[in-house]
Amino acid sequence: MNEASRPHDQTVIELLREDPTFADEYLAAALEEVDQPGGREALLAALRHIAEAQGMAAVAERAGIKRESLYRALSPKGNPTMKTLLAVTNAAGLKLSVHRNVTA
Repeated sequence: MNEASRPHDQTVIELLREDPTFADEYLAAALEEVDQPGGREALLAALRHIAEAQGMAAVAERAGIKRESLYRALSPKGNPTMKTLLAVTNAAGLKLSVHRNVTA
């Protein structure tokens, strides 16, 4: 498979593997857009990509979640609990933060 035909998801996962600090910017961007149409699904995709880049089984183990449950929670139709969301971000070495919305 040549570079031009690589699937988007695989490209993002490879970028995250090559530069783990990219996960910070990637997740922050997804969080900023979460209220936009498709934003919730994009956030779940970002978390899934980050977990896949680090190894889904390893992230699931660190989060104390079964791997199958993690895949389900981070699927496009997933609806992770706050507990799961925090466990996954922590297991991935990330921390969620809140900033004041200056336009509100």
